[in-house]
Amino acid sequence: MEEWVTAFLLHLQNKNFSPHTLKSYRADLREFTEFVKARKVEGEACFSPAVIRSFIGMIQTKNNPARNTLLRKIASLRSLAGYLLLQGKITQNPFKLLPAPKRQKLLPKFLTVSETSRLLETAAQDTQAPRDRALFELMYSSGLRRSEVTGLKIKDVDFFNGIVRVFGKGAKERLVPMTDTASKALRDYLATRKNPQPQEALFLNAHGKPLTGDGLAYIFKNTAIASHLVRRVTPHSLRHSFATHLLNNGCDLRSLQEMLGHKSLAATQVYTHVSVEKLKSVYAHAHPKAKENL
Repeated sequence: MEEWVTAFLLHLQNKNFSPHTLKSYRADLREFTEFVKARKVEGEACFSPAVIRSFIGMIQTKNNPARNTLLRKIASLRSLAGYLLLQGKITQNPFKLLPAPKRQKLLPKFLTVSETSRLLETAAQDTQAPRDRALFELMYSSGLRRSEVTGLKIKDVDFFNGIVRVFGKGAKERLVPMTDTASKALRDYLATRKNPQPQEALFLNAHGKPLTGDGLAYIFKNTAIASHLVRRVTPHSLRHSFATHLLNNGCDLRSLQEMLGHKSLAATQVYTHVSVEKLKSVYAHAHPKAKENL
């Protein structure tokens, strides 16, 4: 089983899956490997429907995970089983007759415009102010994922056209606009770097090494604390805020889908949770009878 899992993860890595996804799959499959090893089950027997049901039941009883976490663990196993089927390691799909629980629809947690401004202002006052200001401004201006921003190189920023070349999930390339504010912040930051080269990472840590995903999360945590924001802030919070604020100000879903790098429009539609105030404003200006009261 361990050899199968190692080969599968290498396969995903070669397909340019994000480090975050690989980390989750690795943890999920390690848990399954330990489960079958404890029960002395080997080979294709590990993927019998009975074993899979028993594993899912154990997870629910032991950890009581959120529904979407459980679904991710099932998806990890389903992907591994699909890979092993193609490789001829197993002969039957154990998930064919196993119904999966429905995904829990959670609204993205975003910051208000004022909270976002406070976060950006705090980043501009940090000990690493030029870098952190550029980092936060760019993520908010372009809605970048954590892996996308840490994967940027200096050459990926087109200052003349105000565009950033981003490599998203599956190494899919897209071009995303950036604000003039983000562009200036990036210029100011690069001016503090000693002879920056196009091939170098856009953002470096305090030791001059490329900024990692964990390093980015650490920066966000400390900046959020310094901002005195009540809610928990993660790198994805700015991505959610970017999408929500654009929609609330009239951006269409198709354009937002392209900027976010979503494969399907359904993934983007989750951001249509506009505020009641916005809905009332649109209603007041669109409904014939409501217009009479303006």
